[in-house]
Amino acid sequence: MYKKILVAADGSEHSQRTTKQAAELARLQDGSSITIIYVIDGDTSKHDVLAEGNPATLDMKRHERLKPIEGHLEAKGVPFEVVIKRGEPGPTIVKHANDEAFDIVIIGSRGLNALQEMVLGSVSHKVAKRANCPVMIVK
Repeated sequence: MYKKILVAADGSEHSQRTTKQAAELARLQDGSSITIIYVIDGDTSKHDVLAEGNPATLDMKRHERLKPIEGHLEAKGVPFEVVIKRGEPGPTIVKHANDEAFDIVIIGSRGLNALQEMVLGSVSHKVAKRANCPVMIVK
């Protein structure tokens, strides 16, 4: 039923719980695979570059955020790939989900950016409203 699973991840505790749910769902379905999407927000990226100064170090830190997520999927034996995109998280996740015809999107109810969630509405809400497939929001 859910062969192509898209997991939105930012390295937060919520996205780690989301990955655990996705891994269990994938294990129930033979031939399922997971794509982890990590979206680099343009505004946050500019701030990070100014604070860090070295783009290579910044990229390394971003990949480090995903290590626990990748480790969990490897331990469960679930095939996965990581896709890194740039843009506003909500619309970027929706576009990727719709363009690639995923069967389900799994996303955490909260992420790393609490201010954006309070001011602009949550990314998970935007994805749930606009994705063409079912969306599971994990608390």
